[in-house]
Amino acid sequence: QVQLVESGGGLVQAGGSLRLSCATSRRTFSTHTMGWFRQAPGKEREFVAAISWSGSSTYGADSVKGRFTISRDNAKNTVYLQMNSLNPGDTAVYYCAARYGSSIARQIHEYAYWGQGTQVTVSS
Repeated sequence: QVQLVESGGGLVQAGGSLRLSCATSRRTFSTHTMGWFRQAPGKEREFVAAISWSGSSTYGADSVKGRFTISRDNAKNTVYLQMNSLNPGDTAVYYCAARYGSSIARQIHEYAYWGQGTQVTVSS
């Protein structure tokens, strides 16, 4: 069983910040690449950011570069998405995902495990 539990979503004003968390088991966290995706109403799910197993390599989508930062804490088996300078376009359900392996992946089909999602709403 692989379980991913997201938290940290909520309502924030434009220009504000939120930090999302995704917790899983030690075994999962130590053998999987982790990523964040989001899906806005009426739109397809899109890639946001990913981090390698070692944490030494990260990649973010162009739409969030300079504003969002992904990191992982192996001691806590948790991956984070720090979101700064939020705007209404960031409003979406954010999903944590895990992929077995050590390399970064950016496509939905490359991830086998998904959390239930956490809602992020950014007001004007």
